[in-house]
Amino acid sequence: MSSSAGDVLLITHPAGLDHDTGPGHPERVGRLRAVWRALGEPEFGDLMHEEAPQATPDQLGRVHSARYIDHILSTHPGPGKLERLDPDTVMSAGSAEAALRAAGGAVAAVDAVMTDRARAAFVATRPPGHHAEPERAMGFCLFSNAAIAAHHARAAWGKQRVAVVDFDVHHGNGTQAVAWDDADFFFGSSHQFPFYPGTGSIGETGAHGQIVNAALAAGSGSAAFRAAWSDRILPALDAFAPDCLIISAGFDAHRDDPLGGLELDEADFAWITARIVESARRHTGGRIVSLLEGGYDLDALAASAAAHVQGLMAG
Repeated sequence: MSSSAGDVLLITHPAGLDHDTGPGHPERVGRLRAVWRALGEPEFGDLMHEEAPQATPDQLGRVHSARYIDHILSTHPGPGKLERLDPDTVMSAGSAEAALRAAGGAVAAVDAVMTDRARAAFVATRPPGHHAEPERAMGFCLFSNAAIAAHHARAAWGKQRVAVVDFDVHHGNGTQAVAWDDADFFFGSSHQFPFYPGTGSIGETGAHGQIVNAALAAGSGSAAFRAAWSDRILPALDAFAPDCLIISAGFDAHRDDPLGGLELDEADFAWITARIVESARRHTGGRIVSLLEGGYDLDALAASAAAHVQGLMAG
């Protein structure tokens, strides 16, 4: 595909504002507003815009069990009330729809790039997804959005060799759980380790060696992060040669983030975005789907998401 700034699509939905996690929770409504504000600046005037649809039961069911889906969708706390699924993961009256829109936005992004309506798509929704396992919500996440998108690329578009790359400060245990036994599902992640959720050691390589975990010590900083991608994850991604490439774009490795300690900044997110775009050019005709994951300092999140989307637009 030829490249221009106007072939990048932003997918979002105001239902994300109705996912109330309660006072003091880091995964809060302000995150979405911060990203919207950043991407509303003049330099993003060429972005296309689309509202996220709700994911269907069939789309969710490629990753999650019917029992689990029913549990999430039937959890409707009363107005002003919250239901805690684990110590970190909370649902309010609006959470089920927000989660459906987050997963549905990921699916819609795949459709957009596969039909050449867009070369790249960034899905700015909440709750995030990469900690959600097939039978368990955790780590602020309800549905495994990246894995749902990957399986949709297979089911709807015949893209058998799917890849998810993840630079959130936390390991995407949910995505890894879905990919583990699947020889045609590559998962590559850089993350702080040891750290929440406790997974992601370099020895976790999947049943077919198709998982690459780059575990970084707290305080590692830019040089170690870039080396992990340049020396390990990106060469493995190129060797895998995916038909579909999805990014779990978490920005909580930023030095200002209250939940992480990898000491990165916007330049690092711009750098990794450019490297992933280069890989997409080699393997997927430049098509990329990117999904918002973490990032909890609002100013750092806004600046980092802006740098990421600028990188997609430059692709």
